[in-house]
Amino acid sequence: MILRDSKDAKVRGAKVKIRTGRMWKAEEAVKEAETRLRHSVIGVTAVGRQGFGMTTKSRWDTSDEKEKRDLGQQEVRQIEEESSNIKTRGMKQQGSWLNWQGARSRALAWSEILSMEGYRLSFLLRSVYDVLPSPSNLYTWGLIDDPTCTLCKDKPATLQHVLSSCQVALKDGRYTWRHDSVLKTIAARLDIIRRKKRKVKKNIIFVNFVKAGESKDNTPEGLGILATATDWQFTADIQQRMSFPAEIEATSLRPDMVLWSQGTRQTVLLELTVPWEERMDEAHERKMAKYQQLVEDCQQRGWRTRCFAIEVGYRGFAGQTVWQALRTLGVVGAERRSLFQKCVDKQKCHHSGYGGREFQFQVQTDHLSRRTSEDCCGKAPKQLRKEDST
Repeated sequence: MILRDSKDAKVRGAKVKIRTGRMWKAEEAVKEAETRLRHSVIGVTAVGRQGFGMTTKSRWDTSDEKEKRDLGQQEVRQIEEESSNIKTRGMKQQGSWLNWQGARSRALAWSEILSMEGYRLSFLLRSVYDVLPSPSNLYTWGLIDDPTCTLCKDKPATLQHVLSSCQVALKDGRYTWRHDSVLKTIAARLDIIRRKKRKVKKNIIFVNFVKAGESKDNTPEGLGILATATDWQFTADIQQRMSFPAEIEATSLRPDMVLWSQGTRQTVLLELTVPWEERMDEAHERKMAKYQQLVEDCQQRGWRTRCFAIEVGYRGFAGQTVWQALRTLGVVGAERRSLFQKCVDKQKCHHSGYGGREFQFQVQTDHLSRRTSEDCCGKAPKQLRKEDST
Protein backbone atom coordinates (compact mmCIF):
# COMPACT_ATOMS: atom_id res chain seq x y z
CA MET A 1 0.00 0.00 0.00
CA ILE A 2 2.90 2.36 0.71
CA LEU A 3 4.42 1.75 -2.75
CA ARG A 4 1.10 1.81 -4.61
CA ASP A 5 -0.17 5.01 -2.96
CA SER A 6 3.18 6.86 -2.88
CA LYS A 7 3.19 10.55 -3.76
CA ASP A 8 6.20 9.92 -5.99
CA ALA A 9 5.02 9.07 -9.51
CA LYS A 10 8.13 6.97 -10.22
CA VAL A 11 7.52 4.84 -7.14
CA ARG A 12 3.87 4.35 -8.11
CA GLY A 13 4.87 3.41 -11.64
CA ALA A 14 7.56 0.93 -10.56
CA LYS A 15 4.89 -1.76 -10.05
CA VAL A 16 6.95 -3.67 -7.51
CA LYS A 17 5.70 -7.21 -7.03
CA ILE A 18 5.67 -8.52 -3.47
CA ARG A 19 6.61 -12.19 -3.34
CA THR A 20 4.83 -13.91 -0.48
CA GLY A 21 4.69 -17.56 -1.55
CA ARG A 22 1.93 -19.76 -2.95
CA MET A 23 -0.39 -19.96 0.06
CA TRP A 24 -0.94 -16.22 0.54
CA LYS A 25 -0.83 -13.28 -1.88
CA ALA A 26 -0.32 -9.79 -0.47
CA GLU A 27 -2.08 -8.06 -3.38
CA GLU A 28 -5.16 -10.26 -3.09
CA ALA A 29 -5.32 -9.84 0.69
CA VAL A 30 -5.06 -6.04 0.44
CA LYS A 31 -7.70 -5.93 -2.29
CA GLU A 32 -10.13 -8.00 -0.20
CA ALA A 33 -9.44 -5.87 2.90
CA GLU A 34 -10.09 -2.61 1.04
CA THR A 35 -13.31 -3.99 -0.44
CA ARG A 36 -14.57 -4.94 3.00
CA LEU A 37 -13.64 -1.56 4.46
CA ARG A 38 -15.36 0.37 1.64
CA HIS A 39 -18.60 -1.56 1.91
CA SER A 40 -18.67 -2.15 5.67
CA VAL A 41 -22.06 -1.32 7.20
CA ILE A 42 -21.60 -3.05 10.56
CA GLY A 43 -19.39 -0.52 12.31
CA VAL A 44 -17.86 -1.27 15.70
CA THR A 45 -19.21 -4.29 17.57
CA ALA A 46 -19.20 -4.66 21.36
CA VAL A 47 -17.40 -7.74 22.70
CA GLY A 48 -18.11 -9.53 25.96
CA ARG A 49 -19.30 -7.15 28.69
CA GLN A 50 -18.33 -4.00 26.80
CA GLY A 51 -20.95 -1.29 26.69
CA PHE A 52 -21.95 0.76 23.65
CA GLY A 53 -19.24 3.19 22.62
CA MET A 54 -16.45 1.45 24.55
CA THR A 55 -14.34 1.13 21.40
CA THR A 56 -14.02 3.40 18.39
CA LYS A 57 -12.84 2.84 14.84
CA SER A 58 -11.95 5.21 12.02
CA ARG A 59 -14.10 5.23 8.88
CA TRP A 60 -12.52 4.44 5.53
CA ASP A 61 -14.21 7.29 3.65
CA THR A 62 -13.03 9.94 6.15
CA SER A 63 -9.49 8.65 6.79
CA ASP A 64 -6.25 10.05 5.40
CA GLU A 65 -3.62 7.92 3.65
CA LYS A 66 -1.82 6.84 6.80
CA GLU A 67 -5.05 5.92 8.56
CA LYS A 68 -6.15 3.92 5.52
CA ARG A 69 -2.89 1.96 5.60
CA ASP A 70 -3.41 1.22 9.29
CA LEU A 71 -7.02 0.18 8.66
CA GLY A 72 -5.90 -2.03 5.79
CA GLN A 73 -3.32 -3.80 7.95
CA GLN A 74 -5.86 -4.34 10.72
CA GLU A 75 -8.41 -5.70 8.26
CA VAL A 76 -5.90 -8.13 6.74
CA ARG A 77 -5.12 -9.43 10.22
CA GLN A 78 -8.85 -9.70 10.92
CA ILE A 79 -9.43 -11.71 7.73
CA GLU A 80 -6.64 -14.13 8.59
CA GLU A 81 -7.93 -14.40 12.16
CA GLU A 82 -11.42 -15.23 10.94
CA SER A 83 -10.06 -17.88 8.59
CA SER A 84 -8.02 -19.41 11.40
CA ASN A 85 -11.00 -19.39 13.78
CA ILE A 86 -13.17 -21.22 11.26
CA LYS A 87 -10.63 -24.03 11.11
CA THR A 88 -10.12 -24.01 14.88
CA ARG A 89 -13.83 -24.37 15.67
CA GLY A 90 -13.71 -27.82 14.11
CA MET A 91 -11.14 -28.91 16.70
CA LYS A 92 -12.73 -29.63 20.07
CA GLN A 93 -9.48 -29.73 22.08
CA GLN A 94 -7.22 -27.27 20.27
CA GLY A 95 -10.11 -24.86 19.75
CA SER A 96 -11.34 -24.68 23.33
CA TRP A 97 -9.72 -21.25 23.75
CA LEU A 98 -12.52 -19.80 21.62
CA ASN A 99 -14.79 -20.28 24.66
CA TRP A 100 -12.74 -17.97 26.88
CA GLN A 101 -15.48 -15.37 27.07
CA GLY A 102 -14.28 -13.80 30.31
CA ALA A 103 -10.55 -13.63 29.51
CA ARG A 104 -8.96 -10.47 28.20
CA SER A 105 -7.22 -11.03 24.87
CA ARG A 106 -3.46 -10.71 24.67
CA ALA A 107 -1.18 -9.63 21.86
CA LEU A 108 2.43 -10.72 22.29
CA ALA A 109 4.81 -8.03 21.10
CA TRP A 110 8.19 -9.01 19.69
CA SER A 111 9.91 -7.32 22.63
CA GLU A 112 7.93 -9.54 25.03
CA ILE A 113 8.64 -12.67 23.00
CA LEU A 114 12.39 -11.97 22.83
CA SER A 115 12.63 -11.22 26.55
CA MET A 116 10.62 -14.26 27.64
CA GLU A 117 12.39 -17.48 28.64
CA GLY A 118 11.97 -20.28 26.15
CA TYR A 119 10.13 -22.63 28.49
CA ARG A 120 7.61 -19.95 29.48
CA LEU A 121 6.88 -19.04 25.89
CA SER A 122 6.54 -22.73 25.07
CA PHE A 123 4.11 -23.28 27.93
CA LEU A 124 2.04 -20.21 27.05
CA LEU A 125 1.57 -21.19 23.40
CA ARG A 126 1.17 -24.93 23.87
CA SER A 127 -1.16 -24.67 26.84
CA VAL A 128 -3.56 -22.47 24.88
CA TYR A 129 -3.94 -25.20 22.24
CA ASP A 130 -3.69 -28.02 24.82
CA VAL A 131 -0.76 -29.75 23.12
CA LEU A 132 1.50 -30.05 26.16
CA PRO A 133 2.71 -33.61 26.93
CA SER A 134 0.14 -34.29 29.63
CA PRO A 135 -0.48 -37.99 30.34
CA SER A 136 -3.86 -37.70 28.63
CA ASN A 137 -2.26 -36.37 25.46
CA LEU A 138 0.55 -38.91 25.63
CA TYR A 139 -2.06 -41.66 25.85
CA THR A 140 -3.88 -40.21 22.83
CA TRP A 141 -0.61 -40.09 20.91
CA GLY A 142 0.07 -43.74 21.76
CA LEU A 143 3.14 -43.07 23.89
CA ILE A 144 1.88 -44.42 27.26
CA ASP A 145 -0.64 -47.07 28.27
CA ASP A 146 -2.41 -45.39 31.20
CA PRO A 147 -3.51 -41.71 31.34
CA THR A 148 -4.74 -41.88 34.96
CA CYS A 149 -3.53 -39.21 37.38
CA THR A 150 -0.78 -40.59 39.61
CA LEU A 151 -2.00 -38.52 42.58
CA CYS A 152 -5.72 -39.20 42.84
CA LYS A 153 -5.64 -42.49 40.90
CA ASP A 154 -9.14 -41.66 39.75
CA LYS A 155 -9.43 -39.41 36.68
CA PRO A 156 -7.46 -38.97 33.44
CA ALA A 157 -4.62 -36.50 33.86
CA THR A 158 -5.68 -33.90 31.33
CA LEU A 159 -4.09 -30.46 31.39
CA GLN A 160 -7.14 -29.10 33.18
CA HIS A 161 -7.00 -31.86 35.79
CA VAL A 162 -3.28 -31.37 36.40
CA LEU A 163 -3.46 -27.59 36.77
CA SER A 164 -6.76 -27.06 38.56
CA SER A 165 -8.94 -30.09 39.27
CA CYS A 166 -6.97 -32.79 41.12
CA GLN A 167 -8.56 -33.12 44.57
CA VAL A 168 -5.42 -34.62 46.12
CA ALA A 169 -3.31 -31.70 44.95
CA LEU A 170 -5.94 -29.30 46.25
CA LYS A 171 -6.01 -30.88 49.71
CA ASP A 172 -2.20 -30.84 49.85
CA GLY A 173 -2.17 -27.08 49.27
CA ARG A 174 -0.50 -27.36 45.88
CA TYR A 175 -2.86 -24.94 44.12
CA THR A 176 -3.46 -22.36 46.81
CA TRP A 177 0.03 -20.85 46.64
CA ARG A 178 -0.70 -19.69 43.08
CA HIS A 179 -3.80 -17.89 44.28
CA ASP A 180 -1.91 -16.35 47.20
CA SER A 181 1.04 -15.21 45.11
CA VAL A 182 -1.23 -13.37 42.65
CA LEU A 183 -3.13 -11.95 45.61
CA LYS A 184 0.11 -10.68 47.17
CA THR A 185 1.01 -8.90 43.92
CA ILE A 186 -2.32 -7.11 43.70
CA ALA A 187 -2.54 -6.35 47.42
CA ALA A 188 0.97 -4.89 47.62
CA ARG A 189 0.30 -2.55 44.72
CA LEU A 190 -3.15 -1.46 45.90
CA ASP A 191 -1.73 -0.70 49.35
CA ILE A 192 0.76 1.70 47.75
CA ILE A 193 -1.84 3.28 45.46
CA ARG A 194 -4.39 3.96 48.22
CA ARG A 195 -1.74 5.89 50.21
CA LYS A 196 -1.13 8.36 47.37
CA LYS A 197 -2.21 11.93 47.90
CA ARG A 198 -4.90 13.02 45.46
CA LYS A 199 -7.63 15.61 45.19
CA VAL A 200 -10.80 14.45 46.89
CA LYS A 201 -13.92 14.26 44.74
CA LYS A 202 -17.43 13.74 46.05
CA ASN A 203 -18.44 11.54 43.14
CA ILE A 204 -16.68 9.08 40.88
CA ILE A 205 -15.58 10.61 37.58
CA PHE A 206 -14.85 8.33 34.64
CA VAL A 207 -14.70 10.85 31.79
CA ASN A 208 -12.92 14.22 31.84
CA PHE A 209 -15.17 16.48 29.76
CA VAL A 210 -13.57 19.60 28.30
CA LYS A 211 -15.80 22.67 28.06
CA ALA A 212 -15.82 24.89 25.00
CA GLY A 213 -12.89 27.28 25.06
CA GLU A 214 -10.93 25.28 27.63
CA SER A 215 -7.76 23.31 26.92
CA LYS A 216 -7.37 19.65 27.84
CA ASP A 217 -5.20 19.12 30.92
CA ASN A 218 -2.99 16.15 31.76
CA THR A 219 -5.45 14.62 34.23
CA PRO A 220 -5.81 10.87 33.65
CA GLU A 221 -8.97 9.37 32.14
CA GLY A 222 -10.96 10.06 35.30
CA LEU A 223 -10.94 9.54 39.03
CA GLY A 224 -12.30 6.39 40.57
CA ILE A 225 -13.41 5.28 44.01
CA LEU A 226 -10.02 5.91 45.66
CA ALA A 227 -10.28 9.61 44.85
CA THR A 228 -13.46 10.01 46.96
CA ALA A 229 -11.67 9.75 50.34
CA THR A 230 -8.27 10.19 51.97
CA ASP A 231 -8.57 7.85 54.93
CA TRP A 232 -8.67 4.50 53.11
CA GLN A 233 -7.69 1.48 55.18
CA PHE A 234 -6.71 -1.82 53.60
CA THR A 235 -6.42 -5.47 54.57
CA ALA A 236 -5.83 -8.67 52.59
CA ASP A 237 -6.55 -12.31 53.38
CA ILE A 238 -3.02 -13.66 52.88
CA GLN A 239 -2.44 -17.05 54.50
CA GLN A 240 -5.84 -16.94 56.21
CA ARG A 241 -4.85 -14.11 58.56
CA MET A 242 -7.64 -11.64 57.85
CA SER A 243 -10.94 -11.11 59.61
CA PHE A 244 -13.59 -8.82 58.18
CA PRO A 245 -13.51 -5.34 59.83
CA ALA A 246 -15.87 -5.50 62.81
CA GLU A 247 -16.86 -1.83 62.54
CA ILE A 248 -18.44 -2.58 59.16
CA GLU A 249 -20.24 -5.89 59.79
CA ALA A 250 -19.84 -9.04 61.86
CA THR A 251 -19.42 -11.96 59.47
CA SER A 252 -17.44 -15.14 59.03
CA LEU A 253 -16.84 -14.44 55.35
CA ARG A 254 -13.35 -13.36 54.35
CA PRO A 255 -13.05 -11.52 51.03
CA ASP A 256 -9.50 -11.57 49.68
CA MET A 257 -9.13 -7.78 49.95
CA VAL A 258 -11.12 -5.09 51.75
CA LEU A 259 -10.78 -1.31 51.39
CA TRP A 260 -12.82 0.95 53.66
CA SER A 261 -13.09 4.60 54.56
CA GLN A 262 -14.53 5.47 57.97
CA GLY A 263 -15.03 9.13 57.10
CA THR A 264 -17.13 8.57 53.98
CA ARG A 265 -18.49 5.17 55.13
CA GLN A 266 -17.45 3.38 51.98
CA THR A 267 -16.15 -0.14 51.60
CA VAL A 268 -14.83 -2.10 48.63
CA LEU A 269 -14.64 -5.90 48.56
CA LEU A 270 -12.32 -7.63 46.09
CA GLU A 271 -12.45 -11.40 45.68
CA LEU A 272 -9.78 -13.13 43.58
CA THR A 273 -10.30 -16.48 41.89
CA VAL A 274 -7.74 -18.43 39.85
CA PRO A 275 -10.02 -20.58 37.66
CA TRP A 276 -9.62 -22.55 34.47
CA GLU A 277 -10.02 -20.04 31.64
CA GLU A 278 -13.17 -21.68 30.25
CA ARG A 279 -14.84 -21.25 33.65
CA MET A 280 -14.11 -17.58 34.30
CA ASP A 281 -17.70 -16.44 33.86
CA GLU A 282 -18.95 -19.26 36.07
CA ALA A 283 -16.43 -18.37 38.79
CA HIS A 284 -17.38 -14.69 38.57
CA GLU A 285 -21.10 -15.35 39.02
CA ARG A 286 -20.47 -17.77 41.88
CA LYS A 287 -18.34 -15.30 43.81
CA MET A 288 -20.74 -12.42 43.28
CA ALA A 289 -23.58 -14.56 44.60
CA LYS A 290 -21.48 -15.62 47.59
CA TYR A 291 -20.94 -12.04 48.80
CA GLN A 292 -24.31 -10.58 47.77
CA GLN A 293 -25.80 -10.96 51.24
CA LEU A 294 -22.74 -9.40 52.89
CA VAL A 295 -22.99 -6.41 50.55
CA GLU A 296 -26.65 -5.96 51.45
CA ASP A 297 -25.93 -6.25 55.17
CA CYS A 298 -23.21 -3.58 54.95
CA GLN A 299 -25.52 -1.29 53.00
CA GLN A 300 -28.23 -1.65 55.62
CA ARG A 301 -25.74 -0.41 58.23
CA GLY A 302 -25.13 2.74 56.20
CA TRP A 303 -21.98 1.69 54.31
CA ARG A 304 -21.78 2.34 50.59
CA THR A 305 -20.49 -1.07 49.54
CA ARG A 306 -19.15 -2.35 46.23
CA CYS A 307 -17.99 -5.87 45.44
CA PHE A 308 -15.63 -6.86 42.65
CA ALA A 309 -14.98 -10.50 41.74
CA ILE A 310 -11.80 -10.71 39.67
CA GLU A 311 -10.22 -13.68 37.90
CA VAL A 312 -6.71 -14.61 36.73
CA GLY A 313 -6.64 -17.84 34.72
CA TYR A 314 -4.33 -20.79 35.28
CA ARG A 315 -2.63 -20.38 31.92
CA GLY A 316 -1.66 -16.74 32.43
CA PHE A 317 -4.71 -14.94 31.00
CA ALA A 318 -6.36 -12.39 33.27
CA GLY A 319 -10.06 -11.73 33.11
CA GLN A 320 -11.68 -8.59 31.80
CA THR A 321 -12.99 -8.15 35.35
CA VAL A 322 -9.47 -7.31 36.59
CA TRP A 323 -9.13 -4.54 34.03
CA GLN A 324 -12.57 -3.12 34.84
CA ALA A 325 -12.12 -3.30 38.61
CA LEU A 326 -8.83 -1.39 38.48
CA ARG A 327 -10.46 1.27 36.33
CA THR A 328 -13.36 1.68 38.76
CA LEU A 329 -10.95 2.00 41.68
CA GLY A 330 -9.09 4.75 39.86
CA VAL A 331 -6.01 2.83 38.76
CA VAL A 332 -5.60 4.05 35.19
CA GLY A 333 -3.07 4.54 32.43
CA ALA A 334 0.42 3.06 32.72
CA GLU A 335 -0.18 2.16 36.35
CA ARG A 336 -3.12 -0.07 35.42
CA ARG A 337 -1.25 -1.69 32.53
CA SER A 338 1.74 -2.39 34.77
CA LEU A 339 -0.31 -4.00 37.55
CA PHE A 340 -2.35 -6.01 35.05
CA GLN A 341 0.83 -7.31 33.43
CA LYS A 342 2.33 -8.22 36.80
CA CYS A 343 -0.72 -10.37 37.57
CA VAL A 344 -0.28 -12.19 34.26
CA ASP A 345 3.48 -12.62 34.70
CA LYS A 346 3.08 -13.84 38.28
CA GLN A 347 0.73 -16.59 37.13
CA LYS A 348 2.91 -17.59 34.15
CA CYS A 349 6.07 -17.98 36.21
CA HIS A 350 4.52 -20.86 38.13
CA HIS A 351 4.33 -23.09 35.07
CA SER A 352 8.02 -23.28 34.25
CA GLY A 353 9.33 -26.55 32.93
CA TYR A 354 6.13 -28.29 31.93
CA GLY A 355 6.64 -27.93 28.21
CA GLY A 356 9.55 -30.31 27.80
CA ARG A 357 9.58 -34.02 26.97
CA GLU A 358 12.67 -34.57 29.07
CA PHE A 359 10.56 -35.44 32.14
CA GLN A 360 9.51 -39.00 32.80
CA PHE A 361 5.93 -39.76 31.91
CA GLN A 362 5.21 -41.08 35.40
CA VAL A 363 5.77 -37.71 37.07
CA GLN A 364 4.21 -35.38 34.53
CA THR A 365 0.83 -35.39 36.21
CA ASP A 366 2.54 -34.08 39.31
CA HIS A 367 5.10 -31.79 37.72
CA LEU A 368 3.20 -28.54 38.14
CA SER A 369 1.30 -29.45 41.25
CA ARG A 370 4.17 -31.00 43.21
CA ARG A 371 5.65 -27.59 44.09
CA THR A 372 4.21 -26.57 47.41
CA SER A 373 3.98 -23.20 49.06
CA GLU A 374 7.21 -23.90 50.93
CA ASP A 375 8.98 -23.91 47.56
CA CYS A 376 7.70 -20.52 46.49
CA CYS A 377 5.75 -18.41 48.92
CA GLY A 378 6.36 -19.68 52.40
CA LYS A 379 4.19 -22.08 54.33
CA ALA A 380 0.88 -23.18 52.88
CA PRO A 381 -2.30 -22.13 54.66
CA LYS A 382 -3.88 -24.83 56.76
CA GLN A 383 -7.39 -24.24 55.43
CA LEU A 384 -8.15 -24.16 51.73
CA ARG A 385 -11.11 -22.92 49.78
CA LYS A 386 -11.97 -25.12 46.84
CA GLU A 387 -13.74 -22.37 44.92
CA ASP A 388 -10.55 -20.28 44.71
CA SER A 389 -9.05 -22.75 42.21
CA THR A 390 -12.06 -23.76 40.15
